[in-house]
Amino acid sequence: MLDENAAVFRAMVNHRFVEDIKTNRLSGEVFDRYLVFEGAFVDTAIAIFAYGGAKAETIEQKRWLIAVLDALANRQIAYFEKTFAERGIDPAGYDLNHPAVEAFRNGMLEIAREGAFLDIIAAMFAAEWMYCTWSKAAAGSVTGNPLLKEWVAMHADDEFAAQASWLKDELDKAGATLSAGQRARLSGIFGRVQRLEIAFHDAPYEARPGDSA
Repeated sequence: MLDENAAVFRAMVNHRFVEDIKTNRLSGEVFDRYLVFEGAFVDTAIAIFAYGGAKAETIEQKRWLIAVLDALANRQIAYFEKTFAERGIDPAGYDLNHPAVEAFRNGMLEIAREGAFLDIIAAMFAAEWMYCTWSKAAAGSVTGNPLLKEWVAMHADDEFAAQASWLKDELDKAGATLSAGQRARLSGIFGRVQRLEIAFHDAPYEARPGDSA
């Protein structure tokens, strides 16, 4: 999966957004838009992982996914609540119907609703392995913006790395029993999610009518 999607994965982890974070060039306006878009998606991720829990096959999988839901609801959502307050951000002042933001949200929800358990695991592996990869690379470079530094550190820490690795392990364990067609399907989901992520990370650079300044 990683080998077959190496080019699109590399494009995402070297995205302009990531490079701007590494070089401390990310503007406040772009960061604010990103926070609103990403905060809304974390709420969507709760629904996605809830579908995963409902479709999980073992109690061990269910327990792990329940812990993921707890982290999303009580750690990541709490980060956005705090950050919005500190930066004076009103999410209602931003266009959450931006085509790329909407496509990412709807595309991921479609996979979760209509796909099997491993489809959901492949989609979230694509997102979380990507975040873990670039955050680890950027963690030592972020200065001057403690809220951005905290967000990057959250995705570079051992807890998030364990979550991304769990998703990878689930795919690795299943891989030996899957047909070539099934493996190709999961690899296709991984690539699709990377392309959606690239467009999603382009979106904060594109001010739209009604966005707060």
